[in-house]
Amino acid sequence: MKQEYFERKDKELFCEGVSVKAAAEKFGTPLYLYSASHIKERYNNFEEALKGYPHEICYAVKACSNIHILELFAKAGSGFDIVSGCELRRVIDAGGDPRKCVYAGVGKSAEEIKLAVENEILYFGVESVPELERINAIAGKLGKVARVALRANPDVDAHTHDYITTGKSENKFGLTFSQTEEILKNFPKKYPNLEAAGLQIHIGSQITETEPYRTAVLKAAEFVKKLRAQGTELKYFDIGGGLGIVYKDEEPATPAELIKEILPPISELGMTFVCEMGRYMVGNSSVLVTKVEYVKENPDKTFVIVDAAMNDLIRPALYEAYHDIVPVEEKDGTFVCDVVGPVCESGDFFRKDCRLAKVGEGDLLAICSAGAYGFTMSSNYNSRNRAAEVLVEGDEMTLIRKRETYEDQVRNEKTCR
Repeated sequence: MKQEYFERKDKELFCEGVSVKAAAEKFGTPLYLYSASHIKERYNNFEEALKGYPHEICYAVKACSNIHILELFAKAGSGFDIVSGCELRRVIDAGGDPRKCVYAGVGKSAEEIKLAVENEILYFGVESVPELERINAIAGKLGKVARVALRANPDVDAHTHDYITTGKSENKFGLTFSQTEEILKNFPKKYPNLEAAGLQIHIGSQITETEPYRTAVLKAAEFVKKLRAQGTELKYFDIGGGLGIVYKDEEPATPAELIKEILPPISELGMTFVCEMGRYMVGNSSVLVTKVEYVKENPDKTFVIVDAAMNDLIRPALYEAYHDIVPVEEKDGTFVCDVVGPVCESGDFFRKDCRLAKVGEGDLLAICSAGAYGFTMSSNYNSRNRAAEVLVEGDEMTLIRKRETYEDQVRNEKTCR
């Protein structure tokens, strides 16, 4: 286990000053347990790396969107990267400043655009001409000028999973440099209700090297110089997000290492630096605590069946993602097993051929590195209730989302009778 603020004391796993076992006993399982100190430290790492340079750090809400988590970022002064109208509403409910929000995504609806314009967000990350036309029309009706940053696709391979690479030419995201250049010609005349505020790039997620970022930034910086020669001045240089974390044995770059590599060409342009990190901020802030229901021994395989399932954490099934699994209380002896859930799918697993401490019925396991795209991608598949979420700071633990009930699941269905 390689997670800051999670350590063993007398063979028992703790999150900061709180016993993981005690949290599970109080709130039940499955349970998402978050370290507030980890989140604050990760945010501060970026602030320190960018100290003295104009910047906006916009936490990617999609990674972990609980309002109490967003409140931690809001209090730290963070901006937010949003991808839906409801994410914007979450930010506002958490005390975040909508004027520090950047709005990404290829399919923004008219209703979502209207909400964002009314709340005067920092800018829209625009991905197509039809989207520009829609934002321009809605801003005009509201009597406002909306800021936009054009998302240019630099055609850079981020060397990550195919499903989470976004900066290659065949991906659905962004515009080509030539399309962006054409859009910016006579921009004020074509889009009188818009301000061309920035250039955005985003090449993927769980990126562990600085080289793909550097390549993309250098390409984009040269493009900005070309635009300036044509009379277009942009204020914001948005590198997107995607900095990776340790799941297994990765050695990801630190914020300081990343900024050292990519800031010089941006600073030469005098542009405000923007980043949209999510996974880096929260990925290793959390474990998913689950209870062993059965140990099933077949002639060729042993299965540890737990009470969490793919509906709680879908990353192993969706991406074949690796998550370390450790016992909450250290046990003697080990065995090789598959750790699986109760859902009726062969894809309902957390680890296969995993060497694990020899646990039994009722023992607790911690599925590591579960903070990013864990709860936010959870569902009610098999009509399972979604897990509770608990935030730990020091020796205090706070329930930040109640465990879902059957009544919660069917409430909107019953209103249709």
